[in-house]
Amino acid sequence: MATANNKLIALVNSFASAVLSVGREVGLNVTLNKAKISPGIKVENAATVALIGVVGAGSKGKIMIAMDNDGFNTIISTMSGGMIQPKIGDDVSMSVIGELSNMIGGRALVQSALGTVDVTPPQLVFGANIGSAIKEDPKTKSFTLPFTLVPSGGLNLVLSFEIEN
Repeated sequence: MATANNKLIALVNSFASAVLSVGREVGLNVTLNKAKISPGIKVENAATVALIGVVGAGSKGKIMIAMDNDGFNTIISTMSGGMIQPKIGDDVSMSVIGELSNMIGGRALVQSALGTVDVTPPQLVFGANIGSAIKEDPKTKSFTLPFTLVPSGGLNLVLSFEIEN
């Protein structure tokens, strides 16, 4: 049986790998800044956040995919082939972020091989509500994985989990 640390490592590795592989499949030039991976929630300048709840296999928590404004613009422009004008809060732009989040979440959970895990549909947060989305909870272990997008922007993947042995 996997220990709590092994489960956490599997989740971190699976989600990092999923951001890279799904990102590349949809045309994003995305790079993980390995030297800047850190414990806790270290997100600055978030323009929008996609929250995904995860429950099962002895773990519960949330995944946050936080983008700065340039990252948001790069993702929308790239995934739509330039057909959608990026605008935070716009239903069409936000649905693109929701779809990317679904793809990353699904890929990561299949790769993690932790057993039966349920995920919630992404909740998209922007504007004044961002602060409540990225707070730390003392009961969870959190890690921030920063990614760089080309031509510009950043994406932070935050994993916050409470894992049982």
